[in-house]
Amino acid sequence: MMTDELALNKSMERGARAARLLDDDLLKEAFETLERDYVKAWRETAARDTDARERLWQAVQVVAKVRDHLVSVVNGGKLAQREMNEIAGRKRFGIV
Repeated sequence: MMTDELALNKSMERGARAARLLDDDLLKEAFETLERDYVKAWRETAARDTDARERLWQAVQVVAKVRDHLVSVVNGGKLAQREMNEIAGRKRFGIV
């Protein structure tokens, strides 16, 4: 049981760190700037330059995947917090 609680605590800590990152103005600016610059460059590519457009599209997708990963870690931390609350409630009533 203690190992589960340690894993839940780690997940909660990671979730809190990811939430702080997502709330950080500098990181928000970085995501927005990268996405904007990649889309702008994509729009400015020559009609026949499909390789460049593909690479730029992939770059935009990577930025989104990084953001999505952080959101996933935040959600995992919230789930871990709920599980810890349930464990604490069971302990309080002597169920565990």
